[in-house]
Order: sequence, then structure tokens, then C-alpha cells
Amino acid sequence: MPTVYHGGLAQMPIFHYDVKYMDYLAYFKGKRVTVMGLGLLGRGVGDALYLAEAGAIVTVTDLKSAEELAESVLLLAGYPNVTLVLGEHRTQDFVDRDLILVAAGVPFDSGYLVQARSAGVRLVQSAALFAELSGVPIIGVTGTRGKSTVTHMIHHVLSVTTGETVLLGGNIRGVSNLQLLKSVTAESLCVMELDSWQLQGFGWAGISPSVAVFTNFMEDHLNYYMTGGKTHGEAMKQYFTDKAQIFLHQEDSGVFITTPEVFEWIKSTLPRAALGQEVVLADVSVLPEDMLLATPGEHNRLNAALAYEALKAASLSDEEIFDGLASFPGVPGRLEYLGTFGAGVRVYNDNNATTPAAVIAGLRAVGDIEVERIILIAGGAYKAVDPTPLAEVIPQYCKQVILLSGTGTDMLKLLIAAVEVDSLAAAVEAAFAVSAPGDIILFSPGFASFGMFKNEYDRNDQFVALITALDV
Repeated sequence: MPTVYHGGLAQMPIFHYDVKYMDYLAYFKGKRVTVMGLGLLGRGVGDALYLAEAGAIVTVTDLKSAEELAESVLLLAGYPNVTLVLGEHRTQDFVDRDLILVAAGVPFDSGYLVQARSAGVRLVQSAALFAELSGVPIIGVTGTRGKSTVTHMIHHVLSVTTGETVLLGGNIRGVSNLQLLKSVTAESLCVMELDSWQLQGFGWAGISPSVAVFTNFMEDHLNYYMTGGKTHGEAMKQYFTDKAQIFLHQEDSGVFITTPEVFEWIKSTLPRAALGQEVVLADVSVLPEDMLLATPGEHNRLNAALAYEALKAASLSDEEIFDGLASFPGVPGRLEYLGTFGAGVRVYNDNNATTPAAVIAGLRAVGDIEVERIILIAGGAYKAVDPTPLAEVIPQYCKQVILLSGTGTDMLKLLIAAVEVDSLAAAVEAAFAVSAPGDIILFSPGFASFGMFKNEYDRNDQFVALITALDV
């Protein structure tokens, strides 16, 4: 059983809060808002559309050109209250404003944000702004790895158990958090996947989710955090501090669910953190030993254990939780089984494994250390995370490694024997060319998608399309 630290109420009724009713459209009407970052994923443009519909005076600014952002630009056409400033940022768009809606990933020390703060302009992020305005109970999930799986596990179980529409937001592909305001009712609750950048916004607002889950903490995004001359240790501390916003502002009635390893990080990195909420340290012992999950790997059993504790905090019974977890189909791009092809070659899509540690977890989940049957497709852009541990594990599981070109690949290929290719199509072709019955093709990049792809979703979609079109 997990260890439980009771800092607040021993039994915590989470979902009894009154929804903060307000006219969201009236809140934004007439406000001068700069949207910093439009993007192509649907989140930024969805937020901008909501603000435009609400009658805000909107300036959308992005360093990408109008041609690069053509799909998003088209959606904003016809709104006279929207001004597009593309291919550049202008100082004037960050002062004398009511709000700056900051896209995830914009450095907090950006000169434009520094000027906005100096001018007294409020900085917000859409996930935190949704939480603040709606007032709905939120189950928030973060962590270097596993946050998407745990988020979708929780959302799936709540949806199939309650029969209600449970909102899903945060770092979800194509989902605008401000657009979610249209779906809020008095009975609403929301499950949110929250990355470190979105949690900066929770820190700015001084709020945290009602139930917070912190899955694990590993090296990642150090290309972002090791700017300004920061050492590795300083960067890791800042990365952890951003993640920690998920629990630092919880009320005493909140519940914080994590692992003993993360709890040690809290004690060493944030020794003065006051944890008045209930703290639950989870492990796989809460799951029945004979419980089968559709998603392979011991790390996914821990994900399920974390989801179990969050669902228990939402007052679901063990029977409801275990039945719901057993029917969870998995998340696209996370050890997603795409089928068996040719003479018996299984293919797994682990596109969202963007760190060496995530690739290691995938190899252990689908491989057999006694038999080298995995053909690994990996590679991409370096994120300042050392690939040496991955290089040490690869020979235990892999008969062949095929690498996509990139700065991360340049480092990894110095450590292992591999074939380098210049396209995903070439990688798939090469993988099947060396495959034999019983082999596994695992697409698990281990690095960022910059350079060869628009983003990680483009990389995912290209791989799935290539496999779907196979005639082998």
C-alpha cells in the first residue's frame, strides 16, 4: 500500500465546490489582449478565436511568417478586432495592454515579457486562465514522462464510470483551453495534462489543481532551461520548480499524488515548501497482481497506480476504477500497437518518447533482454540530455538501429553502430528490409522533432500514415 502523509483533511471531499459563475464573454469584451504565439496545433488559434468572439481587441504576434501559419491565419480572417503581426514581435504590442496570453515554451526572460512586466501588464497562460475563470474542480497531471497516459487514464475512467462529459484540457493536441469555457456547467470537472511551461502560468496566477499528480522527474528540455549561462544543476532546479507549481498553491483540502522519488526531489530542491494538503505516495502495490492493462510495461503499471489514487480522491470505488483501467485502450503515440505485418513483424509507435530515458522504458516494455529482436527507429534534435544511458541499453534489446538525421543523432551515432537515413519513409523501408518473423519495429525517437518535421505531431502522423499504407 502507498504511504500517505495527511497534512490536511483525512477524508477529503473534492468535488463539492461551487462553480464560479461569470459571463466570460463580458470579462474579455473590450480588453486589449496580445496573443504571443499562434502556432499550427490549434491551441493558439482557438484561444485567439475565443477572444475575438468575446469582443476583445486582439493582437496576434508570432515569429513565424504568414505563409508558415497560413492554416491558422485563414481561421482568423474576417475578424475586424484582430490584428496580425507575423514574422516579428513589436515592443508596442507588449505595453499598454490588459493581458498578454503567452504561448507555452516562450522563455520567461524574453525581453518582450520583461517589458510587459515592467509596464505592469498581466501575463497569463490559457490553461491557468481557464482554471481561474471557470472555477471548476481540476485533476492536473504533470511529470517528465507518463503525464499523457495518466491524464487519459483518469479521463477515460471518469467518462465511462460517471456517464458525464468530463472536460479534457491542458497540453492536448488541438484543444484550446479558452474554448473549453463554452462547455463549463455547474457539474463540470476537468482533467488537464500540464507541461512545465503551462505550469508557469499556474505559478503566475498562484493557483494549483484540486487534485495534483506528479508522475516522475527526469532530464528533459534542458535546451530551454540551460540558457543564460545556467549550470546543469541550476537548469534542473528551475525545471523542477516549474513542475512543482502543480502542488505548491493547493489549498489544505487538496490532494497531491506522487512517487517517493519525486518526494525526495521536493525535500532537496524546495525544502521550505509547506505541504498542508494530503500527500499520497503511490506505487504499483495498489493494483491487483493479476490485473491486465492494454498498455505494456512496468512503467505503465505505475501510471495506472497514480491514476488509481487520483480517481480514489474523486470518490470512485475500487471496482469502478479497476474496471475502467482494464478497458483503457492507450494513448496514440505512446507504445501504440499498430499491428503485425508481413511474416509476423509487430510495429509499435512510441513517437512521444522524446528523451533517451523514454526510449529505454519502451525497449524494456516490448523487448526481451534474452533475445535481440527489436529494430529501433530513433533520432532527431538534441535537447541537452545525455544519450549515453540509452547507448548502453540498446545492445541488450536491438538487432538494428536506424537513425533519422539530427543533432541528437550526431551524438548517438558516435556511441553505437547504426544506419542513418534522411527521411522517415527511408527509415521504415530500411527497418522492414532487415526484419524477420517475430521481430519488433519500435519507433521511439528519443529526441525532439525540430528540423525534419513541423512538430512532434507531424512526425507521429507521418509514421502512422507510412505504416497504414504498407503492403508487406
